[in-house]
Amino acid sequence: MGASTPLRSILLFFLIVLSALYQSSATGIEANQTVALFVNASKASTKHIPETLFGIFFEEINHAGAGGLWAELVSNRGFEAGGPNTPSNIDPWLVIGDESSVIVSTERSSCFERNKIALQMEVLCDHEGTNICPDGGVGIYNPGFWGMNIEQGKTYKLVLYVRSLGSINVSVSLVGSKQMLATANIVADNVSNWTKTEIELKAKGTDAKSRLQLTTSKKGVIWFDQVSLMPTDTYKGHGFRNDLFEMVKALKPGFIRFPGGCFVEGEWLRNAFRWKETIGPWEERPGHFGDVWHYWTDDGLGHFEFFLLAEDLGAVPIWVFNNGVSHNDQVDTTGIAPFVQEIMDGLEFARGDSNSKWGSIRAAMGHPEPFDLKYVAVGNEDCGKKNYRGNYLKFYSAIKQAYPDIKIISNCDASSQPLDHPADFYDYHIYSNANNVFTSASKFDRASRTGPKAFVSEYAVTGDDAGKGSLLAALAEAGFLIGLEKNCDAVEMASYAPLFVNTNDRTWSPDAIVFDSSQFYGTPSYWMQHFFRESNGATLLKSSLQPNPSNSLIASAITWKNTQDNNLYLRIKVVNFGSNSVTLQISIDGLEMNSLQAIGSTKTELTSSNLMSENSFEVPNKVVPVKSLVDDVGEDMDIVLSPHSFTSLDLLISSNNIRIVGSDAASVDKSSY
Repeated sequence: MGASTPLRSILLFFLIVLSALYQSSATGIEANQTVALFVNASKASTKHIPETLFGIFFEEINHAGAGGLWAELVSNRGFEAGGPNTPSNIDPWLVIGDESSVIVSTERSSCFERNKIALQMEVLCDHEGTNICPDGGVGIYNPGFWGMNIEQGKTYKLVLYVRSLGSINVSVSLVGSKQMLATANIVADNVSNWTKTEIELKAKGTDAKSRLQLTTSKKGVIWFDQVSLMPTDTYKGHGFRNDLFEMVKALKPGFIRFPGGCFVEGEWLRNAFRWKETIGPWEERPGHFGDVWHYWTDDGLGHFEFFLLAEDLGAVPIWVFNNGVSHNDQVDTTGIAPFVQEIMDGLEFARGDSNSKWGSIRAAMGHPEPFDLKYVAVGNEDCGKKNYRGNYLKFYSAIKQAYPDIKIISNCDASSQPLDHPADFYDYHIYSNANNVFTSASKFDRASRTGPKAFVSEYAVTGDDAGKGSLLAALAEAGFLIGLEKNCDAVEMASYAPLFVNTNDRTWSPDAIVFDSSQFYGTPSYWMQHFFRESNGATLLKSSLQPNPSNSLIASAITWKNTQDNNLYLRIKVVNFGSNSVTLQISIDGLEMNSLQAIGSTKTELTSSNLMSENSFEVPNKVVPVKSLVDDVGEDMDIVLSPHSFTSLDLLISSNNIRIVGSDAASVDKSSY
């Protein structure tokens, strides 16, 4: 017994080592799977991707426009937010001084018929006598949308309307937390009638939490109305905040859907977005309370400005209009005719000749040429409501008769069964957890190729998987978009929602772009969309994964032309939704021999060590695409996909031609791609 113990120990040792080696080998296979991706670049295997496949959806939610993309710095500039009755709440305006020196109230005395509320300021103190005004005077101030971002050296245009029975001496100031940033005086002897005053203020300091003050030390009664403060350097002078505009433009959207969403419907029809109330001079716009997202908007960003935005972005406009249905009330089809006429007028405003009734108003606003409006959506998420189909058919008939080229989008889902009414496209929305969104990549695999195509106008991962914008959400959405791309013969358009959130009014999470008065960053979902910027109008190649780990991997391949260097690229996009690395063995057929070039070929990866990683104001670039060069480029090549990653390969094709496999023709002109 004693003599056999060393031998047993040696045998046991070897068994342990062999077991460890086996386990290590097995773990290696599991942790680094090998999957083959076959790409067929021959002409016979290709599909043309619509020019509009990937775009954006703008909704007035989370203060996306008011206090966001729309650069107006004054909140409640016309004092209308408190409603038409007086006295009314003037929030967020506040009073400077106490009741012994100044009394502020509202009254229906404005010179503007559609927004009658004006502010009356009765000054009880003076610069002399028994009731001396405090240093700096008394008056009112506006903090903007959680602070006005005033920047040193920049100029701001103040416009206000003022009236008084006596002479006035009013100081207008931009005030930071520690210093006066800019100031000017309005001195006038005769303002008994409403008088428009314009002043340019140049800032001598920077403060993201500044405010606008209107003060005086002269006794009397002064009325104010329509007080606006705008930076003079908005995009093209069109009123868009530059940094946020550039964030959107960087996505290269093929279309923009506007102005909502639920914002279009309203909780009640009385609070729905009505386009006629948002055009003409800004001072005359009545504004309205968006009762779905619970805040007032002055509608400076109105029907006209949305079309300008589309034009500035180079994106196709898609107008979503109210069809007589809100969340809580709706118009019977027998009474829908006036609503139909309102939309026909809106189409004339956008597309009519400058001599037409509504086209002339557009021309007077500075755009004599018609806008390129070719898509409209009849309502938002209204398909199941009682009067939707009846109302829809009235709109459809009227629009097609007057504008047969306009494509009409139905709210009803036709992805699994045909529509019971005519439509050019149908709307499809998906908000769900990450796994459901990722597996929905196959949603349109069996959708009709002959009926109306899909408009996936709202998609996003929501709930715990999303947080305030996680890598997990972005990866699931990327997988879903690859599925849409591969089904581009059944899907016409897709857009993430919501686009913007002011961090001070996070009504909905997550969102693509987060901002406050002075800062901004893109969430991982925003950066994910950058991988699809070149897909619009590109050529989809046939590709397949073998074996296909459908629960964790999805890929697509396109060819696209870079307009900057005029070169043709083959882009392969792959989402590894799994927790293990994957060796992807790529095999590309259908190219001229040795046409892929290492110089100019790149790899871009979106990943992080933590699946729930988010960007923030403190660390805005925690999860962003990282680009590197690809060394070993060829028709057969291997790349390693990191766990939980989205990877894009852009392979430079040196020849102007792509060989057509099995054809006598030698090449295809790359300009068709």
